[in-house]
Amino acid sequence: MKSGTKIVHFRWLTATFLVIGALAGCATTDPRPPEGKGAVETRAVSYQRSGYACCNLRYTGDLITDASLAQWPFIAIGTPIRVKGIDGHHAAVEVDGKPMRLVLDQGRKGESVEQWVNQLVVLEDPSSQLQGFAPAVRNAIVRGQVMKGMTTEQVIMALGYPQLDSKLHLDGPSWRYWWSTMAPYYVYWTKKRTVARIDGHAEAVANMVYKGK
Repeated sequence: MKSGTKIVHFRWLTATFLVIGALAGCATTDPRPPEGKGAVETRAVSYQRSGYACCNLRYTGDLITDASLAQWPFIAIGTPIRVKGIDGHHAAVEVDGKPMRLVLDQGRKGESVEQWVNQLVVLEDPSSQLQGFAPAVRNAIVRGQVMKGMTTEQVIMALGYPQLDSKLHLDGPSWRYWWSTMAPYYVYWTKKRTVARIDGHAEAVANMVYKGK
């Protein structure tokens, strides 16, 4: 064999081995899980949930947060909500078909975003319960206000869940809400867990206590 032919033949073999090696490398780095028994699914699955607003949900712009302020407008209890996915402390949702965001802000240390979203987006429409309440209680909830004698369930329907921390719990003697960032108000409970009184910032109390019948 001539020397020129040997060189060409050697280059051809080298190229062939390189192609085979590359293909073998691709096979070993394939991110897809192996098929058959014991295979592990590695794809991220989007969290999804369809339901209804548990309660009146205060919002600003396209944002619903656990740091809500009572002076904001609210999405009515029972409004259809579809959770499209969760990314960190954010959940992309559609509220009655409108794109919005749920953001867990203040309560990150106390619960996961999935737990929080499950509280806000319930599977059964709670607005049907309103018909069984006394007219004054029903009217207060529809207006997003509270009154003496309400149960914890009815207060949540009207105001949403309170902001909680290491000192304030759902089973505590009072719940704290905010009219604005500088104006808190408190719902105080009797031993039977009905509203004893509402107290706090004067503007908050004036706007959040139902005075009708």
